Amino acid sequence: MSLALADKVLQTSTPSDCVQTIQFFNDVLEGLNKPQKALSPKYFYDDAGSHYFDEICKLKEYYPYRTELSLLPQIASELEGLLGSPCAVIEFGAGALAKISPLLNNVSAIKHFVPIDISGDYLRASTALLKERFPSVEMTPVEADFTQPVALPALNGLQKMGFFPGSTIGNFTPDAAIKFLRNAAETLGNNAFMLIGVDTKKSPNILHKAYNDSLGVTGDFNKNVLTRMNCELNADFDVNCFDHYAFYNPSEGCVEMHLVSQCAQQVNLDAHTIHFRAGESIHTESSYKYAPEQFTRLVHEAGWVVNKQWLAPDEMFSVFLLRAQ
Repeated sequence: MSLALADKVLQTSTPSDCVQTIQFFNDVLEGLNKPQKALSPKYFYDDAGSHYFDEICKLKEYYPYRTELSLLPQIASELEGLLGSPCAVIEFGAGALAKISPLLNNVSAIKHFVPIDISGDYLRASTALLKERFPSVEMTPVEADFTQPVALPALNGLQKMGFFPGSTIGNFTPDAAIKFLRNAAETLGNNAFMLIGVDTKKSPNILHKAYNDSLGVTGDFNKNVLTRMNCELNADFDVNCFDHYAFYNPSEGCVEMHLVSQCAQQVNLDAHTIHFRAGESIHTESSYKYAPEQFTRLVHEAGWVVNKQWLAPDEMFSVFLLRAQ
């Protein structure tokens, strides 16, 4: 990072934001110098990216959101009996906080809610709105990278339950998913629960439509990471020179999302120059899909056990309740 960019970051950011920006810059520089250029999908979620994702969840083609949401009232009614004692819910990658509402509406045992997200301003605004609807539940938003162990606020001995909806676990490779689950166990502690959404394997045609919507919102969401780098990292990407491209890779069992350079070009990232060939891509996201038995094996390897499982009709989506061993 050049002295000019470092000075700009220091002048306009809090110490916490400075650390995150430096990490963002280092991750981008490393990722764009790999043979297959790549970015972590966690960098989608600045304020604009979070709003784009909210719009994706409203699309008719994007089945995971509405399918999981339709399962949650039933799950919540069963959780009331499964959890028993008063508990705190810790949501990883909380975003707009839409899916916690069915749990707060139906599970009286929830006394404290701790949403964790990397997009701090968006998280705090969403939490304030949620608090207006559920004033009796204590809420403590935590701005942090949820993929790492996170220091939680004091929870006064409450039973802990992690909440990781939306099939975000699929954004990790299987090995990285195991690492995340181990980190989550470290964050939550012994005997904690984890309620987690997992997308299932299904027709490639359904998957293709879900990640290539007719309105182009997913493409705008994907390209927004270029705009974010321009704003925060002194880059000069021409967003119009990149195409959104998503496809299902059946051998890997995942949807891959890329940004494809339309031409040979060079992009400046602060003091560094990144060269692109025509047709060269940045791999921005993978979304792994799991058969229930596959995910159960992964969970066991990470040190959790399956307490209960729910499947949507036609096995379009699954939700697991895990318990740390």
